Amino acid sequence: MMPFDVVGFGALNVDRLYKVNKLANAEEESFIETYREACGGSAANAIVGLARLGCKVGFIGKVGCDRESKMILQDFYVEGVDTKGIIQAVQGKSGSVLGFVDKNGERALYVDSGVNDTITFDELNQEYISKTSFLHLTSFVGEKSFQVQKKSLELISESTKVSFDPGILYASKGYNAMEPILKKTYILMPNAIELKLLTGKTNYREGAGFLVKRGIEIVAVKLGSAGSYVTNGVERHFVEPFNVEVTDTTGAGDAFCAGFISGLLNEESLFDCARIGNFVASRKVMKLGAREGLPYLKDLDFLD
Repeated sequence: MMPFDVVGFGALNVDRLYKVNKLANAEEESFIETYREACGGSAANAIVGLARLGCKVGFIGKVGCDRESKMILQDFYVEGVDTKGIIQAVQGKSGSVLGFVDKNGERALYVDSGVNDTITFDELNQEYISKTSFLHLTSFVGEKSFQVQKKSLELISESTKVSFDPGILYASKGYNAMEPILKKTYILMPNAIELKLLTGKTNYREGAGFLVKRGIEIVAVKLGSAGSYVTNGVERHFVEPFNVEVTDTTGAGDAFCAGFISGLLNEESLFDCARIGNFVASRKVMKLGAREGLPYLKDLDFLD
């Protein structure tokens, strides 16, 4: 019996989100309508989503010695996320993201990685990595942290499955650079742009098929307002979205990952895993912030 259902490994940030009338281009101006400060980080958002869906979860990452670190740790505590795998730096600032969200929920993000990119292999809680059903990886900004993530995969047990959401930062490195992680990935959850960057395929069905043929068990492609597509090489499903009023797309992909992984843990069909992912994402986009709208286990009654 594994101590954890899922352990996340990625950047920890405080998001400072500004709702604006439009996303300004160079030499343009826009104005701020509302402001919200909340905890973020792609893997961290997914882990909170999984905690709300009844999963036993922990996290590996690094925070600074500042107000933001207390905020990040307190938020995890409230959500029921185990924090024994989080390293606290003696000095330095926690990661932060400056985000701007327009009337349609579209966003522009600027990342200040802080101590996220100072994590070392020796700092890792190796017991965490070896005793979880799923290890969920997302991107760091810096090369050093990327190398630590790659090396950490040497510590996983045979029974641990790797779920991987590459994000633009890692997908932009291309397939060859990401191969050490991809060859150990059980489920890959990119969006269509990331999939194209990784595979060179403009058609997401072809891109997903390309990766399945190279050993990834499941590829679930996030298509935003169009829904999602999932395949394991035998089954192929396009899954319709839940139509809702969009306030903010920040963290929508992370929410999808949480829903999909929870489905896998509960041995749902591939189609239903994607449907749960779509549902969790749809509830998130209705609220401002990466975690505010994430649903709870009781909200999945629609599956009955």
